[in-house]
Amino acid sequence: MKETDPEASAKVGLLLSYVVLLLFLTGLGCEGEHMGPGTPGPEPRAAADVRARGERQKREAPSRSKQILFGDLHVHTTFSPDAFVMSLPLMGGEGAHPPADACDYARYCAGLDFWSVNDHAEGISPQHWQETVDSIQACNAVAGDPSDPDTVAFLGWEWSQVGSTPETHYGHKNVILRDSAPDAVPARPIAAPRPEFRVPLMPLTARLILPMVFFSERQRYFDYSLYREEVESVPFCAAGIDTRELPADCHEIARDPKELFAKLDQWDLPSLVIPHGTVWGLMAPPRSNWENQRLPDQHDPDRQNLIEIYSGHGNSESFRDWVATELDAAGNPVCGEPTESYEPCCWRAGEIIRARCEDAETAECDARVEEARRNYIDAGVAGHYSIPGATLDDWGECGQCTDCFLPAFNARPGMSAQYALAADFQFGFIGSSDTHVARAGNGFKEHARNRLTESKGAVGRAAKIIRNDREATPESIALDLDSLPLQARRNVERGSSYLYTGGLAAVHAPSRDREAIWDALERREVYGTSGERILLWFDLLNAKEGVAPMGSLVSGMREVPRFSVSAVGAFTQKPGCPDDVTETLSPDRLRQLCLNECYHPSDERRSIDRIEVVRIRASSETNTEIGDRIEDPWRVLPCPSGGPACQVEFEDEEFMTMGPDSDGVMVYYVRAIQEPSLAVNGGGFRCERNEKGECIRISPCYADDRTPLDDDCLSEVEERAWSSPIFLSSGSS
Repeated sequence: MKETDPEASAKVGLLLSYVVLLLFLTGLGCEGEHMGPGTPGPEPRAAADVRARGERQKREAPSRSKQILFGDLHVHTTFSPDAFVMSLPLMGGEGAHPPADACDYARYCAGLDFWSVNDHAEGISPQHWQETVDSIQACNAVAGDPSDPDTVAFLGWEWSQVGSTPETHYGHKNVILRDSAPDAVPARPIAAPRPEFRVPLMPLTARLILPMVFFSERQRYFDYSLYREEVESVPFCAAGIDTRELPADCHEIARDPKELFAKLDQWDLPSLVIPHGTVWGLMAPPRSNWENQRLPDQHDPDRQNLIEIYSGHGNSESFRDWVATELDAAGNPVCGEPTESYEPCCWRAGEIIRARCEDAETAECDARVEEARRNYIDAGVAGHYSIPGATLDDWGECGQCTDCFLPAFNARPGMSAQYALAADFQFGFIGSSDTHVARAGNGFKEHARNRLTESKGAVGRAAKIIRNDREATPESIALDLDSLPLQARRNVERGSSYLYTGGLAAVHAPSRDREAIWDALERREVYGTSGERILLWFDLLNAKEGVAPMGSLVSGMREVPRFSVSAVGAFTQKPGCPDDVTETLSPDRLRQLCLNECYHPSDERRSIDRIEVVRIRASSETNTEIGDRIEDPWRVLPCPSGGPACQVEFEDEEFMTMGPDSDGVMVYYVRAIQEPSLAVNGGGFRCERNEKGECIRISPCYADDRTPLDDDCLSEVEERAWSSPIFLSSGSS
């Protein structure tokens, strides 16, 4: 007879006790409550305040016929599974933020002109989808005159695809719908096939134990369990059936962009599909690039005409010619070589093990180093667990773009906007927040790091679960990636230093109504900012049909192109909130939702320091070097006045060397760079460097209680705006 392990028996007994107690509490009425959409505030913003937005711009650009409107097209509420988890006490969360909170934050706290809801489709039950539709309609009903609303709310969702290899990875895309009327809305959102996210992110044992650990807040965990059941109970839709013929109460999947576009074609409703967070290494595998989306029907240039160049997950603009891994002659991934500005983390893994060798010059040590690099690569995004006991100082700046503006963590430059443009994707640019606490347009003031950014993590004892606190060993370990919970695979400790307040989308529109905003998005007369409300115009002055604004595709150009750039710095902010907001919202609502801070512009603007011009030669050929066709910056134009307003012109005499019959497209876009100011997590790892400039010690901004909650980790950055490109061809098409 097998001897019983007393310690194991005690653990089983304790777990059973928790289960019995949980059942007892459930019997007393401690059941989950359905999380509803909430109710938006009852009043629009004061008409005078809304009117003043346009009047202030008119003073800066009196000859412009279009107003610049600011919005956020990437907003998650706690209808998203990851957002729900982040709202729990375990993660230091502050409770539910349903769609009504997003509406109120956009309207009252951020003073946005437009915004959209984009919860993860894999976590939206049929009831939550209908409640989302109803909430967007309710938000718009408060906005006043539809021809001159205080804010426009768009309906949408996120298609959140992640491939395990570069060939199968397409990335996350937001679907935005023009209309929200009952007869103009799909019956259900369309998700990517991500079963690990469809069933929201918490194992059974945790759901049993956490209500006991956080007993005073146990209701949130019961609510979460009910939310999980609501999502899990929805059956998958049958494959191969027209989406319009499917029942409303099934979970619909599109495996790749081709299938997503086909299903949207079946609905035949005006929609946009906007890729986002494309270079974020927590999602994109090493060596990912845009090549697989050049394949037939994997790109829809009419719907997918914009890309989110910046969000709270960092900058997706810049291409670099380094890679985390390369392929050997047999097609197997091997660790890339470090460069002056980039060190692959697989390489660093080997160096950590080398430092643990008794004699670093032996063949045995070399073998351990190579094994460590292989183990890191094989573990994918969980590679940091393959080196037991490695500290954050051990890893240093590996994996990071050290010369990028507010870079995405573990950047994958093959998925950058610049790569896409060079590969002949004709994208316009927007910025957005990717907030998961319903705080649309949250970048107007740099504060409240743990409330406004995704830099939040487990608290207390739970925080230690994600740490690599095992004893250091002389050898690395091989990991079975599938055995690790999804959240445990991510390098949350390091990634928390690369999470920011969000960006903004800006449109040039003749009026404030829904149709005017939508038309600007469709024609790419848009730009993105890193959160500041910088005014920006970028025009081709001598197009055949007259002045062509940003986003234009101009063919048949037979003379030297001349361009004009005008930029005006963002307003500095006054503390607190405008009077009309404090008169509308209660003190509790101001504190709970707005954190007692709103978009509250002063009369002073920040200076624009310079204009940077990027030139890219686009090509549909796949056998040309991408980096050779990207010139960044092509030109740097100082601002003559040194003040808030900057106006410069430039021309490109080299354009004519393309030849009048060329089918190639030259792409131009500009960055308006604002004077330095403080930003949350602006310093990344905040490296201490030696005389060679090498990072020898880091001071990370932790997501958990190792960094004080009131430490916003502020460092100086140069906030900026990115114009949409102008696409210029000397040929006829």
